[in-house]
Amino acid sequence: MTLFNNNLAASRLSVSCIALAVLSLCCCTGKSSQPAMDNDTTTTLSSPVVIDDTTVEGLIVYYPQFSRIDLVCDTMPSKQDSSVIFCAEAAFTHELLDHFAHSNIDGDHVSGGKRYAGAKCKDNSGAFAWFGDSTWEFVNGEYGELLDSVAQTGGMGFGQAIIIHDGESIRPLWRDGVNQYRALCEKDGRLCIADSRDEVTYERFVALLEAFAPRHALYMDMGAGWNHSWWRDAGGNVHEIHPVADKSRYCTNWITFYK
Repeated sequence: MTLFNNNLAASRLSVSCIALAVLSLCCCTGKSSQPAMDNDTTTTLSSPVVIDDTTVEGLIVYYPQFSRIDLVCDTMPSKQDSSVIFCAEAAFTHELLDHFAHSNIDGDHVSGGKRYAGAKCKDNSGAFAWFGDSTWEFVNGEYGELLDSVAQTGGMGFGQAIIIHDGESIRPLWRDGVNQYRALCEKDGRLCIADSRDEVTYERFVALLEAFAPRHALYMDMGAGWNHSWWRDAGGNVHEIHPVADKSRYCTNWITFYK
């Protein structure tokens, strides 16, 4: 009888230990899986702008994950407009005027699906246009017909200096001085904006772009004031790439990406 009771007690103790072990295992599994679920949730909140600063040393490349593009004129898009994920000065401004006029933007352009006549600009050797759907085009040379076409589709477009077209560098190296330069690019079928990380010569910037090897690259206006630009992260926070400067008030147009 005593032996039986001892064996029964031992059996009950063993069962209790097993049950406790199983319960502990379940609790530990739950705790370890919770961070994994949190991580999974975080990864689904993709940033509307993907940044690559490792592919080519010396370049910072911004990939907007956009649904549409426009050339906003007169007033820079508001940072309070949560639909805007990236904006930066696009075409050159002809003169420093205290009032806005489409004729003060260098080159004809299309904004909000409407074509406008701009100032003549010898440096505009090409153009970019977005057709209001999922297609775009870079042009090397005259681009009047391109702007006519894009206006009919409700898209946007502007002229600028072409740097690379169909994978071929365009010469001459027309800019002097040291600056932080920027280009609108098509890389592996995606639109992106490539910035030089530091102040470099234009020749060095072109060399960096050649190493990046986009299919197309079009110059974008830069310099103190003109380089003021920003992008929005997954949390809706705005990040300035270059700060506002005194000459920012003279800026006239911005390529604007919307989520």
